[in-house]
Amino acid sequence: MNQWYFNPILAQIGPLQIHWYGVMYALAFLAGYFYLHHSRQGKSLALTEDQKDLFLVYVIAGVLIGGRVGYILFYNLPYYLQNPLKIFAVWEGGMSFHGGLLAVMLAIILFHKKYKTQLLELCDAIAAITPLGIFFGRIGNFINGELYGRIATQFCLYFPADPQNCRYPSQLFEAFFEGFLLFTILFLIRKKNPRPGITSCAFLFFYGIFRIGVEFFREPDVQIGFLPGGITEGQLLSFGMIVMSFCLWYWLVRKPNKS
Repeated sequence: MNQWYFNPILAQIGPLQIHWYGVMYALAFLAGYFYLHHSRQGKSLALTEDQKDLFLVYVIAGVLIGGRVGYILFYNLPYYLQNPLKIFAVWEGGMSFHGGLLAVMLAIILFHKKYKTQLLELCDAIAAITPLGIFFGRIGNFINGELYGRIATQFCLYFPADPQNCRYPSQLFEAFFEGFLLFTILFLIRKKNPRPGITSCAFLFFYGIFRIGVEFFREPDVQIGFLPGGITEGQLLSFGMIVMSFCLWYWLVRKPNKS
């Protein structure tokens, strides 16, 4: 039997528990730090070292606050209205990528307005490193045994939350397509030194495509299920990202020298 179980707690010191899920987020933020300070694209940003650190703080705040608020609003608002203290139980999972994306976009705009930096270059830098963060986050989901896939007969595992059914490890599918493969695509695009904004366009478009595809293997959240037409909440939100990519592309074509 392909039974999957991995202790989500890495270590415990007295009452303090260190969860793998939190470690994965820490690795994602650490990757962002090294990218901003040591990559060619990061070094090309017109920011001081201290400003880069502050920029990362803005982004981290967007990821954490937006991801949590997005999950509450998009996926499980009635539950959290009844259990408000659970809002802070982030170690139990419950982060929305799309909510985090919207909040990070707002954080970048606020940073841009305050420090008069080049907006599209900031967006491209974050877009380039985000797939690594997604990769670590999906591995965290897999360790937690959450966000698993639909019932299957092959390439499947039995997760503790549903030991009776063998399910696709859709978290690993997402880690590969939305993480590793998307990072590779953006890396190849950046090697061609595209105009500012193209990396962000590519990120929005390809993430939307990959997420819509993987959602066909992922089990919809039980409290939502399928939307009209048999689509999922994740597919609907990801379609919005594809629309955003075309809107940004159109804007770049009309104003190619603006950032």
